[in-house]
Amino acid sequence: MIANFITMNGYGIFVWASFSIVFISCALVYIKTRKTLKKYERNFLLEVKNLPNQEKNRILSNSKIVQQILATSPKIK
Repeated sequence: MIANFITMNGYGIFVWASFSIVFISCALVYIKTRKTLKKYERNFLLEVKNLPNQEKNRILSNSKIVQQILATSPKIK
């Protein structure tokens, strides 16, 4: 029964190869997207760090996204 499922009447090699290609492609897209997001977050944190305190406080009070980024990052002094 399991061997029949895996071979899929002779088409198993094509089906499993297709699943593998799709899974690997999705994993690569996820890894690349996450890496790019982390790069943009680091650049954003550097920009926020260089702002004057008044401007920094104004941005923090107006943006939920900035608060989320800062919550997951080391403290800015």
